[in-house]
Amino acid sequence: MANSNPASMSRTKQFIETYKITRRNDPRIALWLLLSFVVGAAIGFGLFWLLPGEGVLNWVFGVLGGVLFGVLAALVVFSRRAQTSAYSQMEGQVGAAAAALTMLRKGWQTTPAVAFTKQQDVVHRVVGPPGIVLVGEGHPNRVRTLLAGERKKHERVAYEVPVQEIVIGRGEGQLPLPKLVSTLQKMKRAIKPAEMTDLLNRLKALDASRPAVPLPRGPVPTSMKGMRGNMRGR
Repeated sequence: MANSNPASMSRTKQFIETYKITRRNDPRIALWLLLSFVVGAAIGFGLFWLLPGEGVLNWVFGVLGGVLFGVLAALVVFSRRAQTSAYSQMEGQVGAAAAALTMLRKGWQTTPAVAFTKQQDVVHRVVGPPGIVLVGEGHPNRVRTLLAGERKKHERVAYEVPVQEIVIGRGEGQLPLPKLVSTLQKMKRAIKPAEMTDLLNRLKALDASRPAVPLPRGPVPTSMKGMRGNMRGR
């Protein structure tokens, strides 16, 4: 059986796999990529045509600029539509928030399933510039109760570090999954990198008292995993 683990794939194979999965939910992806390439190529050709030169040199610059701008535009459109497709596949699945949190860049640390219920309500913990953010997914009422308990536990060891809560969902007072990562990144900085290291050390004692619980093995879309590498660059 072929290895389907995105981490072990080459960049080309990751790109192909991401495209295949995106096309299932976005049948017009090829049309969008073609359109974005054409528009980008036209802009690039026009800009590079204006560079100093005559005759053949103008055409060479124009074609090169067109190809470069066209490919760049197609990649940007593909990245965004692949991300939208991945979120649409994940929404409503157990562990979807944990999968989305893998899109966070360097400077954040995510601990999946720090708390849970038998009904598969889950709380994940994110430590980053805003401090501690507890992300809950599941039944809204049960999740809020779970979050309240976790907040008290974390405040006992976090001292003056802010502890914030987010409930994933489409209801009132909830945050849609596609907005999770961008919302976290826009939060006001509350701690410095050196303080984060000290905070993580303090949280180890809290985590040591917890039972080891793996996330449910639900179908976390491969496109999100592969796309993480594609978007960050490896």
